[in-house]
Amino acid sequence: MKVLGLSGSVTLSSKTWISVKRAIEAAKKAMPEAEAKLVHLGEYDTTLCDGRDPSLYEDDTKALIDLIVEADALIIGTPVYRASLTGALKNVFDLIPNDSLRGKAIGFIATGGSYHHYLVIDHQLNPLANYFRAHVIPGGVYVHNGHFSEGELVDEDVQSRLRKLGEAAVQLTDHLQNKDFEIQQPSIPRRKLHQT
Repeated sequence: MKVLGLSGSVTLSSKTWISVKRAIEAAKKAMPEAEAKLVHLGEYDTTLCDGRDPSLYEDDTKALIDLIVEADALIIGTPVYRASLTGALKNVFDLIPNDSLRGKAIGFIATGGSYHHYLVIDHQLNPLANYFRAHVIPGGVYVHNGHFSEGELVDEDVQSRLRKLGEAAVQLTDHLQNKDFEIQQPSIPRRKLHQT
């Protein structure tokens, strides 16, 4: 099982990075045989999506797409800017193939300086995962600046929720991989046009 942690901040040592790292560490501890990787978008020189087939990108962009496609579970974090995910992370969602997240477990973390933004997970990230037909892990974690002290995550409740998110990612993925069934995606019926 491959578990990918993705920090949507381009700032190194950000609160988002620290939070995603904490959840990935919990996932690895819950399932030591899992291969866990942590990716910071600030370390990748990705191309802006221009609509070409995802297989045609090169260099860091291709490497990042491949990591996401190969992952079995993802924990994705973003700082909240202007009540939304970062442009860098939005670009990643634009770059990846449409079926790259289908059937995978995804947990979300959002960080922000104000409690006004905690609904970004429910209003933007979860619907995005639904578009990709991923399984959203309940209990996305919103981390506020007040949960940190001198650059360290100190809030015990948030630490516990990040731990549970990481554990749930590997547990759900293990369950999905070890069941002998295929999840059927609903088909959208076509409407018949009536002529008058």
